[in-house]
Amino acid sequence: MAERGSFGRLGFILAAVGSAIGLGNIWKFPYITYANDGGSFVLVYLIAILLIGAPIMFAELAIGRRTQLSAVPAFLTLGKGGPGGRVWGLVGGVGVAAGFVLLSYYAVIAGWTVYYFGRCLAWSLRGYDLEGPELGQLFGSFLADGSSQVTFQLIFMALTVGTVLLGVKQGIERVTRTLMPVLFLIMVIMVISSFWSPGFPEAIRFLFTPTEITPDGLLEAVGHSFFTLSLGMGAMITYGSYVSKQQSLPRSGLLICLLDTVIALMACVIMFSIIFSVPEAERATTFSKSATILFTTLPRMFYELPFGSILAPLFYLLVSFAALTSTISLLEVAVAYVIDSFGWARRKAAVVVGLGVAALGVPAALSLGASQALSSWAPLGPHAAGVFGVFDYTVSNWFLPVGGLLTAIFAGWVLKPEIFRSELEEGHGPFRLFLLTRLLLRFVAPVAILWILWAVIGGRSFA
Repeated sequence: MAERGSFGRLGFILAAVGSAIGLGNIWKFPYITYANDGGSFVLVYLIAILLIGAPIMFAELAIGRRTQLSAVPAFLTLGKGGPGGRVWGLVGGVGVAAGFVLLSYYAVIAGWTVYYFGRCLAWSLRGYDLEGPELGQLFGSFLADGSSQVTFQLIFMALTVGTVLLGVKQGIERVTRTLMPVLFLIMVIMVISSFWSPGFPEAIRFLFTPTEITPDGLLEAVGHSFFTLSLGMGAMITYGSYVSKQQSLPRSGLLICLLDTVIALMACVIMFSIIFSVPEAERATTFSKSATILFTTLPRMFYELPFGSILAPLFYLLVSFAALTSTISLLEVAVAYVIDSFGWARRKAAVVVGLGVAALGVPAALSLGASQALSSWAPLGPHAAGVFGVFDYTVSNWFLPVGGLLTAIFAGWVLKPEIFRSELEEGHGPFRLFLLTRLLLRFVAPVAILWILWAVIGGRSFA
């Protein structure tokens, strides 16, 4: 069996926050907040983080640290002798499969951030031509260029594999200890610069003034509160298995939730300050409620702001860093499973698993316009088109909610309360919210996730 690594106290927090903070915070959350008119949507999201996200976070960290194992063997170990027995290993299997498939297409999107960082550097040095090609056409052409899609996806996978194969301490912890403070510093610089943009006051009002929220918006807020924390895929179980017994899991879990939420709100302030700096008449036609605004609208807007030539490449560097800290954790889920279950050396596991993920990502990269056959493939009917869309729909709407639901049920109903409590109190002292946490895991979280799954069955998509 390969030697198991471990995180330092700060290293774990930064690695776990890095796992949670990704394109979901800096790209998807501002988009869905904008689409749902801010205000009450943000409030519901914050409440859902506390009632659903935090309890499942505690459960995953406790399962990982108790067993010192990755997701599949962790569930097998703790489920032995209880209801369902060894069948609970399948829960970990769902997480490993989810992380593997998710990384294959997530690396494609992450590659876009590298491309746009390079683009913005060039525009900043040579000058941005406001009369030049329309950004939507530029993005469309880029997506249809198969060689570019595959190249940037492979670049990101190489960075990810290179980090993971160095190990927990020398690879994952060292990289996240460097990237996370830099990422946060860039966010602070950009938020401060937003103070001077014309749209800043309106951005703050939009985010924090209560508004009407639709049932659809309520469901979206609850769904994203769960997805944003890297739950349901074994990432926090795996990272929890590298945590020392001296560290408080409740304090660490709450800090991860807090920092993840703060980063998401900061991203909203940055993006909305830019969006609301545009005159309302122009905004209606320029900013559609589309997830692609990060690549089709924002670059041009940066160059109309003071210091835009500095802020534009800085922003896409920030997004690249956030993506990398997430891809590292996604790969580690599968790599840790191979190491724990088959005794492979870390380098071999990282390279073989990384090559498998990269290979699966190639058809996803080519299904955005480069290959007609791959782009039109629709085995799920109208729900998703193309390999990329099918992967995204399946992971976001089925793998992650099912994984989260089963984790909540396992922690609330199967895991012995004395084991769960002792793990939460190890390094923390008496945990007075244990009964509330268990109540939320037994009833509130499952009901909320079942609501998400019911909406998916009814045709709703969270991809």
